[in-house]
Amino acid sequence: MDRFLKILFCASLILSSQSSILHSVQAQRPYEEVVQNRKVCFGTVVDGDTIPLYYLKEVKIESSSCLLTDKEIRNNKKLIRNVKLMLPFAREGQRRLDQLEVELAKMPRGERKAAIKKAERQLLDDYGKDLKKYTFSQGLVLIKLIDRETGRTSYKIVDELRGRLRASFYQLFARLFGYNLKTGFDPEHNKNDDLINRIVISIDKGKL
Repeated sequence: MDRFLKILFCASLILSSQSSILHSVQAQRPYEEVVQNRKVCFGTVVDGDTIPLYYLKEVKIESSSCLLTDKEIRNNKKLIRNVKLMLPFAREGQRRLDQLEVELAKMPRGERKAAIKKAERQLLDDYGKDLKKYTFSQGLVLIKLIDRETGRTSYKIVDELRGRLRASFYQLFARLFGYNLKTGFDPEHNKNDDLINRIVISIDKGKL
């Protein structure tokens, strides 16, 4: 907000100086010549002062602090490797989930259950063998990344697509192996989640 006020203040000074120059020029030149040299723009009046109004293009600003430092890269090589391995799975899952939801919205309710089962079988056929070879810690990272990419926990996704009973069964089965499908992704309050988030940003920015 302070920056915005500074911009308005500077704009007011520029407008005031332009006005003074214009009055001076008007005394020396014909009116038509003065008008031709003026820049017309939108304006707004605030407390009796006219302030120019410009519409700027939207700019996405990301703090450079989001990227990992060289020291953090050296100290977190294992986690970085795990995120690099699991991120493609999470993003492909997110892509297929979006596609499935679009298809389900167009289907009669009676056909949706079969479509969900088909999508689940296809996903297992495509990635089941690959996922079996990864470690426990990599599985935990995948659960976090799924929540990051989809905005929903693994449990929530199963609950929405297959129902509460199936989600509870998957959760019970996962707990036997030390996983928790209800684990959320909260980079604002969890330091490890924040680190994972910054690793993903650094990957997307080409630093890793």
